[in-house]
Amino acid sequence: MEQNLFHLQYAMDTFYFLVCGALVMWMAAGFAMLEAGLVRSKNTTEILTKNVALFAISCIMYLVVGYDIMYGGGIFLSGIETVDVDATLAAFAEQGDFTGGSIYSGASDFFFQVVFVATAMSIVSGAVAERMKLWSFLAFAVVMTGFIYPMEGAWTWNGDDVFGLYNLGDLGFSDFAGSGIVHMAGAAAALAGVLLLGARKGKYTAEGKVNAIPGANMPLATLGTFILWMGWFGFNGGSVLKLGDIANANAVAVVFLNTNAAAAGGAIAALILAAILFKKADLTMALNGALAGLVAITAEPSTPTPLQATLFGALGGLLVVISITSLDKLKIDDPVGAISVHGVVGLLGLLLVPFTNDGVSFSGQIIGALTIFVWVFVTSFIVWSILKAVIGIRVTEEEEYEGVDKSECGIEAYPEFVGSAK
Repeated sequence: MEQNLFHLQYAMDTFYFLVCGALVMWMAAGFAMLEAGLVRSKNTTEILTKNVALFAISCIMYLVVGYDIMYGGGIFLSGIETVDVDATLAAFAEQGDFTGGSIYSGASDFFFQVVFVATAMSIVSGAVAERMKLWSFLAFAVVMTGFIYPMEGAWTWNGDDVFGLYNLGDLGFSDFAGSGIVHMAGAAAALAGVLLLGARKGKYTAEGKVNAIPGANMPLATLGTFILWMGWFGFNGGSVLKLGDIANANAVAVVFLNTNAAAAGGAIAALILAAILFKKADLTMALNGALAGLVAITAEPSTPTPLQATLFGALGGLLVVISITSLDKLKIDDPVGAISVHGVVGLLGLLLVPFTNDGVSFSGQIIGALTIFVWVFVTSFIVWSILKAVIGIRVTEEEEYEGVDKSECGIEAYPEFVGSAK
């Protein structure tokens, strides 16, 4: 009887991990469509190329070295050992509980983890769009996914000491699905690149005026947002880590419910604030508001009530509008609002956790956020600086004017409209 229960739970938890991982992988399509919609038509092919290539690089680098750094036990050459049924059953029997542990295939765990790495790297793509060299970006992706992200992941989700000084978990830090570990980390890397890269030509005038540079395809941007919204159920839901018992099945349902509520709250709050500030219903702000709501709830989607989740999402939606406009005033050019959505709101998500989770402290969240941001920003700044000195990171002014599709890829996404792409 016990062995049958074990096999059933193992199959359910492994299958659940794989399905959730596939949903998170589908977020790569969401990022690609969102970014393709928010850049100008002359830069569409290059942004799509970046999203395909960064996903492939993330998968390879995390397989070769990243997973080993983050969790230990290299799998590239040796593979992943199968579960020892007899040993696991004996351990459960000793505890007197055959359904309380997390039991799933190690390969499914790797698959679920690797798509998170790709998500962090996708955040960088949109922020540096329209003026960064393709190969410089891909070179950075190698270091980000193979070393920078796995290191901070080891200090958080694996519980390793930070440079032998302190353990973030012991300080009361918690990040359920990655508001800080994934989203703020990606935004920190993006910010370092943007500061070295500079703004797009014509975005800001000498007098301090901000010129709006509208994206080419709002339907694509909207489609990308809905894909991300759907993928987020795997992102947060999969982070429960199992499904094979009543308590965890209920936890998964709550996480799905709260994730959806937060996205809805963020979209409506951002739309209303944008209408107040700009006197128009700004679609891009509504899209970023939905994403901000999702980021805000990601740090802890299991403990809030649905009302709290909606309010947390609404706070994220309000904050992202304020952040996007504020960064523009500081002349920090982010074509898709990624730094605001994933960085600023990612920090908000971490700071909201103690309101509903008694086991988490504000001091622990602040120390954890600072550790993640400083590590990723400083190391990314160093890598970007080296790339800038060695091969350069920005295309020429002429290439930027013509569009990086021509200079970087040689293929235009909308060739029949190239005359109006400028």
